[in-house]
Amino acid sequence: MTNEVASAFAEDLRFEIQGDVGALPWIGQKTGRQAMTDFLRDLRALTDPLSFEVYDILASDTRAVVLGSLRSRITATGKITASQFALVFTVADGAIVRFQMLEDSYDVSRAAR
Repeated sequence: MTNEVASAFAEDLRFEIQGDVGALPWIGQKTGRQAMTDFLRDLRALTDPLSFEVYDILASDTRAVVLGSLRSRITATGKITASQFALVFTVADGAIVRFQMLEDSYDVSRAAR
């Protein structure tokens, strides 16, 4: 299923999750569809999802923003991170060309270390 989801993303995807690079493998800026495949795989392997709630979805012709909140347990530490988030998807030529996640990166880092 990971590859099916990742297929919606462009081969040259710009993948961006700001935060403490090194705290978790998906934090930072990456390029390519493989970044999304790795993110989905690692997210499942390294976290235990506790809640995920979408509050709103805002969209234009080229961009969609998903607003919500989440709680996850980091499996390596057992600590829980809770954050509101914004997922920003930029679309061009029928594919997602940029994925950006904004969340409480301080709380995520604290839970991961």
